[in-house]
Amino acid sequence: MPKLLRTIRLDPSDAFVFTRAAEPGEWAVPGSFLFWDRPSETLIGKERAAFRSGLLGIASFGWSTLTTVVEASEADVAGAIEQLAQGLVDRCGAPDIGTARAAAREEIAAAMELASPPVGTLVALHRIIEHGEIVERFRTLLPGTDDRHSRAFTFEEVPGDEAQEIGEALDLLALSGQGGRT
Repeated sequence: MPKLLRTIRLDPSDAFVFTRAAEPGEWAVPGSFLFWDRPSETLIGKERAAFRSGLLGIASFGWSTLTTVVEASEADVAGAIEQLAQGLVDRCGAPDIGTARAAAREEIAAAMELASPPVGTLVALHRIIEHGEIVERFRTLLPGTDDRHSRAFTFEEVPGDEAQEIGEALDLLALSGQGGRT
């Protein structure tokens, strides 16, 4: 069965780091093609963050810091190619859907290569310019390979250290603009 990359969000930081954050669960590709004709010195702030560490969610053309490897059906792969091809026409000015489809096939094939680790593996990207060329380096965190590192965060209750007692509570949903309690 084929595997692809899906965007994942462990916390709301992508919404603050990138101009447009991908929604969790979108099919993803590296997306470096969006930077090919951009001089690196023109990338500042959130665009620079997307260049350095963003993987492209193809539904929104938003960025995600992390993706996860998932199983995909042949229909999923075909749908991802069509969705990316349409995005290349609509957002990037591809001359026609046939040209866009050929480029989308290449991008999806690259994403499928990145999705070769086991299902559930997290994939991150670090992009730099070396000798005038874009260089991509990918990092993976395999699921359940080490008890000390199998979770990004561990929460432990410390007796007598309740946030409500000292009047300090942080509402990440409210900060992200998605509502929530204060």
